[in-house]
Amino acid sequence: MWLNTDDYIMLKKVIDTEKLLKAKELIHSSQNIVITCHMSPDGDAIGSSNGFALLLKKLGKNVSVATPDQAPYDLSFLPEFDNLIAYTRHPGKINSLMKSADLIICLDYNGLNRVAQMADTIRHSSAKKLMIDHHLHPDDFCDVTISLPEMTSTCELLYRFIEDADLLDKIDLPIAECIYTGMMTDTGNFSYNSNKHELYLIVSELVKKGVDKDEIYKLAIRTTSEKRMRLTGYALSQKMEIFPENNASLIVLNKDDLKRFHYQSGDTETLSNMPLAIPEVNWSTFFREEKDYIKVSMRSDGDFAVNTLCSEYFNGGGHVNAAGGEFKGSMEEAIATYHKILEKLKSK
Repeated sequence: MWLNTDDYIMLKKVIDTEKLLKAKELIHSSQNIVITCHMSPDGDAIGSSNGFALLLKKLGKNVSVATPDQAPYDLSFLPEFDNLIAYTRHPGKINSLMKSADLIICLDYNGLNRVAQMADTIRHSSAKKLMIDHHLHPDDFCDVTISLPEMTSTCELLYRFIEDADLLDKIDLPIAECIYTGMMTDTGNFSYNSNKHELYLIVSELVKKGVDKDEIYKLAIRTTSEKRMRLTGYALSQKMEIFPENNASLIVLNKDDLKRFHYQSGDTETLSNMPLAIPEVNWSTFFREEKDYIKVSMRSDGDFAVNTLCSEYFNGGGHVNAAGGEFKGSMEEAIATYHKILEKLKSK
């Protein structure tokens, strides 16, 4: 399954050899590269984007990281955070970068519907496109698509890509910190989708590079603002409903709620996990009202599969115990859909 070497542990190869070679050729033949990730970027999106950007710069590439909207300030400790370019603030700059790009790399998203206003710019760009992602059912818009839904995070897949591409020697502490952050945040600090032993072999290698996992946990998970803490308290005390017959919970935050507590991107990142601390709850759902859709996040314990629910009802997907989606409609319609699911599950 893995081999000991003088410097690191080699994992079993999981990336298709032909796709790996094509991806390496795309990178080798490109000089101007734009890395993109999904809107409302989380630790995995920013960790994989910034980590890959640092590595590609070591290869002598000109690299920019473009995000659809602003990354949460919680991740400002990550290397390269200050160099992120948000489309909501600098659309002209990003359009120009993509126009002159040789290669656009799509990390941590499986379709252009996940990048909001950047979709048309990416779609119509003449640049080659490479996807590295761990979500189900990737759309066919890239020249090379490396999609492994069995990976816990895009950062885990990125590490395996780096190893299979014989670039492990390029990983230094800043790159390791980015990759570890994505792996940690996308598994809830290794509390779900994290029972594979290979995951901890990667963690071990990243710690060897100097990663302080306790400090990253403190910065990414335990550090918060007063406004975010008050929003969390309000959501749990005033907006959480429990449905005992389904062992389920629902938290709904509308635009007025978010405005009241001066919501910023990332402020509700851990909210969908919290109800699972209640012994009677094994399925937690969170709805957040955005401008044109309802953001859906689901978490579960055991064998209750939330990825199938997100796929069937909310245009999404994910892992068995951690999934999400987007509902194109009003909050009232989203809640009605949720209650239909409750009734359907009761009848089973």
